[in-house]
Amino acid sequence: MKSYQKLTAAQPAACRLEEEGAAPVPSGHGKLAPWWVGSGLLVAAVLLSTITVWVLRQVSGGWLGPTAPPKCLAVPESHRFDCYPERRVVVTQELCESRGCCFIQSPPRAEGKQGVPWCFYPPDFPSYTLESLNQTALGMVGLLVRREKAYYPRDIGKLRLDVEFETDTRLHIKITDAANPRYEVPLDVPRVTKRAENPIYSLNFSWDPFGVLLQRKATGTVLLNTTVAPLIFADQFLQISTSLPSRFLYGLGEHRDSLLHSLDWNTLTLWARDVSPTESFNLYGAHPFYLLMEEGGNAHGVFLLNSNAMEVALQPAPGLTWRTIGGVLDFYIFLGPDPNMVIQQYQQVIGFPAMPPMWALGFHLCRWGYGSSNDTWQTVRAMRNYQIPQDGQWNDIDYMDGYRDFTLDSQKFASLPSLVEDLHKHGQHYVMILDPGISSTSPHGSYWPFDEGLRRGLFLNTTQGQPLIGQVWPGFTAFADFSNPDTHQWWLENLQHFHAHVPFDGLWIDMNEPSNFMDGSEDGCPPGELDNPPYTPAVLGDSLSAKTVCASAKQKVSVHYNLHNLYGLMEAKATASALIQIRGKRPFLISRSTFPSQGRYSGHWLGDNRSQWKDMRYSIPGLLSFSLFGIPLVGADICGFSGSTSEELCTRWMQLGAFYPFSRNHNTQNEKAQDPTAFSPAARTAMKDVLLTRYSLLPFLYTLFHRAHLQGDTVARPLFFEFPRDEATWELDRQFLWGQSLLVTPVLEPGVDSVTGYVPQGTWYDFYTGSSVNSSGEMLKMSAPLEHLNLHIREGSILPTQKPGTTTEATRGNPLRLIVALSSHATAWGDLFWDDGESLDTFEKGNYSYVVFNVTQNIFTSTVLHASAEATKVTVGTLSIFGVQKPPSKVLLNGQEKPFSYLDNQVLNVSDLGMSLSRGFSLQWL
Repeated sequence: MKSYQKLTAAQPAACRLEEEGAAPVPSGHGKLAPWWVGSGLLVAAVLLSTITVWVLRQVSGGWLGPTAPPKCLAVPESHRFDCYPERRVVVTQELCESRGCCFIQSPPRAEGKQGVPWCFYPPDFPSYTLESLNQTALGMVGLLVRREKAYYPRDIGKLRLDVEFETDTRLHIKITDAANPRYEVPLDVPRVTKRAENPIYSLNFSWDPFGVLLQRKATGTVLLNTTVAPLIFADQFLQISTSLPSRFLYGLGEHRDSLLHSLDWNTLTLWARDVSPTESFNLYGAHPFYLLMEEGGNAHGVFLLNSNAMEVALQPAPGLTWRTIGGVLDFYIFLGPDPNMVIQQYQQVIGFPAMPPMWALGFHLCRWGYGSSNDTWQTVRAMRNYQIPQDGQWNDIDYMDGYRDFTLDSQKFASLPSLVEDLHKHGQHYVMILDPGISSTSPHGSYWPFDEGLRRGLFLNTTQGQPLIGQVWPGFTAFADFSNPDTHQWWLENLQHFHAHVPFDGLWIDMNEPSNFMDGSEDGCPPGELDNPPYTPAVLGDSLSAKTVCASAKQKVSVHYNLHNLYGLMEAKATASALIQIRGKRPFLISRSTFPSQGRYSGHWLGDNRSQWKDMRYSIPGLLSFSLFGIPLVGADICGFSGSTSEELCTRWMQLGAFYPFSRNHNTQNEKAQDPTAFSPAARTAMKDVLLTRYSLLPFLYTLFHRAHLQGDTVARPLFFEFPRDEATWELDRQFLWGQSLLVTPVLEPGVDSVTGYVPQGTWYDFYTGSSVNSSGEMLKMSAPLEHLNLHIREGSILPTQKPGTTTEATRGNPLRLIVALSSHATAWGDLFWDDGESLDTFEKGNYSYVVFNVTQNIFTSTVLHASAEATKVTVGTLSIFGVQKPPSKVLLNGQEKPFSYLDNQVLNVSDLGMSLSRGFSLQWL
């Protein structure tokens, strides 16, 4: 069998696929060595390894076991790719060698920690050979052949390789069965018609063994090298490994983790699961996408379009292994070259996020356990009494009759229609929860959602063709099949019936992994390789059916085995469509389970967290990860969902949560209230003040969401997105930015009155006072009494703000205040997107205003690039200019003198401008 050898010029049987589109040409890329060993060093490495093993054996008490062959000893520990990843199996030498792999024992690690695999691939393990490669209009097509069977059943001997040079910064590589169709994710992706002309990458192949080598042209950095371990492609086990150019890897959700993943033998499982966020567990959503920072500050991303149960194994080489148990290997690689561009390019494939209604960006309040609509109403009135901003009032499942969807508890929630009417009168909105499990136990004819769904055949079925019955909040339930278009119509009709009685404005779809209080169904799951596959990834519960439905359940499009991770996405798509048809306005929807392209239909909250400081800290990497996943409308339950909060924790969390893109305080039943009105006057005032700050920034936040919708910009973003050349930012996840310009540094520890945060190089201005901070790129200690959240504006920015009201509707009519943060060159730039805040497709239809602000040579200009009637209702009232080096002698507004004030901290304020947003103007200081 061919070895993974070092490339040499004397080995011509290879193809080098250059980007210019020429036919395959001979190259020295025929046979690849292990990428950690140069060919000239192989013998020396074996000798050194043998000596090292002898020494280690003397001091390790025999952990190394019997002497391994030299080819195995030559593989450094960090480069050992696992040949026996099965959990709950003690891997013996006999088991390992039955797969043709190397066996070397390593000392055990701490409880629950993975370590160096004992069983790993030798350099000459059989893989596929690239038998042929031909040019196509968009790239090439090849045939891969495996002549020796791998160790999983139904190994596929011949594979088709499709490569498309889609754009100069996007490459598409797909590997599938050459002879038989396989399940592929039913996701709309762009179809290109022309091959990229000047790609910034170069692609090479190893022929035997088959491997992909992808490099960045500008630096020569190897982004992918899949020759590091064999490709395995069986019916229910697909595996491909690659080297990584650095250890700085992000993404691969949904998990509770730091933003930067550890590569210390860390396996991340992707299988949607209902479980309170816990480290190392697979959580609610599945996002097989990573972003990686390269040395020097470039970035690239990789997306595996596959919805089956999956795990991604990271190791310190650095290296990565994708393992999935179905579908195909369908990769998109995004070349950036900066992290912002990588995320934009990713969203060009999965779709840009929807533009939310402006009220969705206000503050939302919810709890499970209000007890009644009157108690809910009382909370709303208390918030109004204290003049605390609030846009959305929510109810959890307690509004329902017996926890059944589309019903109302006629005793405790009889006044709910009146409450909703009152909310609307005050410019507020109502959001309610829905679950996908439909009660199946009501007498026939008494519960239309189940009766009609059964009649139309709209539920997940067992292998016997009967509705699969599980158990959720209402008891025994059937599960809606959202892969069936007919289910969307039934879902719409149910929502229309309920909306006629309770005119809700938004929806909160929960339990849509789908969650099941049973494993599988009331009858368990049938025997077979869907529910008990040859390989099960490291899922919580060790079974695909743990706390969800059977993988063998039948759906319209495919079996649940393939569609499980898509369930929340498909429900969101149906729900967003229904909201549009019912209300005729932009839908507002928050979903627990998510998959790539979810941002087109919904936002996300980070699930059932706890009222603990640790949970507050973890919320920041959570929301930043979802920014990478193209779901910018994201937040965590402020003050924590389960457990009892404290006044200090809730105050600090309200300060942080006021800067979640989606800002909602939510609480569980049987715990004390944690809305702002429940606390002392001092805490209540601190919470009110930070919400007023959020509302003042709504024009800026709304514009960020427009840019996300238009081109895939992130809203909340990690610092390294703006400072990719500053490696000190690459691990930061206790601070974040709004857009390019607003730095948020929250307090995340109890009992402190200061916070230490990183301030990137340059001049930053205190948001509240305008005082400047000059940083060389360093950690700075900031004063942070309980009532204060540190916010800093980046030099060169202009932030559109507004006098805050207690709702977004009230705020929208108030005068704008433009905050100018001058750069060291006395320049600044900003923009504002403005429309009616709720109509569908305003940008696409031209019903919007777009204004650009600019400062140069002491002249501020407001330029209207696109105008609509909405802008005539808003005035620019105040201009605050930070960093004016010396007091002006006079200020001219469109050539006319204007009163002004100038403060010792170099802040120039000009008030009472009274300029319509719809008209450009200039202001000069001399």
